[in-house]
Amino acid sequence: MEEAIGWVSSIILVLTVGKQVYKQWKSKTSEGVSKWLFLGQLAASVGFVVYSWLVENWVFVATNLLMVANALAGAMIVYLQRRRGAPRPASEGR
Repeated sequence: MEEAIGWVSSIILVLTVGKQVYKQWKSKTSEGVSKWLFLGQLAASVGFVVYSWLVENWVFVATNLLMVANALAGAMIVYLQRRRGAPRPASEGR
């Protein structure tokens, strides 16, 4: 039962964050999205993959590998959109 709760929760998390990255890609703008969001997510997710592997928690290994992919996709979208001249939030430094 505990594993099922973990897998369902992981699916919800990955789909929720994935939907946001998809929306960002589809709208062709990263306005209001900080590059630090994805860099922080990437660093945290890599750390969680290593930790989860060490404690042999395969639910979180799988989840965080997907979150690493999601962070890379999100960061790439921000980079490409800003490189193409898409609007940039005023608070974001150059």
